[in-house]
Amino acid sequence: MNGVMRLDESGLPTWLRAAIRHGGPDADDTLATSRALRRAMSITGKPRQAAVLVLFGGSPEPDPDAPGGLPADADVLLTQRASTMRQHRGQVAFPGGAEDPGDDGPVGTALREAAEETGLDPAGVQPFALLPKLFVPPSKFDVTPVLGYWRAPSAVGVVDSAETERVVRVPLTELLDPAHRFMVRGSLGYQSPAFQVDGMLVWGLTGGILAGIIKTAGWERDWDRGDVRDLESSLAAVGMTL
Repeated sequence: MNGVMRLDESGLPTWLRAAIRHGGPDADDTLATSRALRRAMSITGKPRQAAVLVLFGGSPEPDPDAPGGLPADADVLLTQRASTMRQHRGQVAFPGGAEDPGDDGPVGTALREAAEETGLDPAGVQPFALLPKLFVPPSKFDVTPVLGYWRAPSAVGVVDSAETERVVRVPLTELLDPAHRFMVRGSLGYQSPAFQVDGMLVWGLTGGILAGIIKTAGWERDWDRGDVRDLESSLAAVGMTL
């Protein structure tokens, strides 16, 4: 993935610095497809702007015995949208949302939305990079992923149950477990990296971003890329639907 914008990397743990080396995560099929869809949709109108916070927590000290130096307590913050929402209902996502006029760019949007959704204190977050925008067809959003390090973690939880069902700090060791990784294929042939953790299916844009970062940072463990499962069946297995 080219075009990563580096922000404040002062004091950033070495295990996270690797996540943006050589310009950032490589584009996988999911992200490349999203970008192609964005180009195709550009003739119908200007996409709305949005941002998500890809927030990693964990010890600042690397584990020399782990791939990429990933510490055992490293995690990522994820939310599960309410099943009653009109769009993206029940899906697992990074906290984030649409840009407001008063936001100071994507970082401001991502931090504000994360605070509103999870109750986190933005003062404890160190944004360190912006990934290129990715188009989300159903909502017609141009989404900027903001990478952050949770330097001073704060308590988080569901703030508004009408929008969010769960707020979870998912251990990266669980995401990296080969038993929890596979590909999903939708009815139209769309494929996405997927992770099944803590009763949730992480796929689509969120799964693609995580897969790209994990690969670039050198945290990846060998997993079966030939394990391609039906998307609807995989969602049903964790009590979710499209």
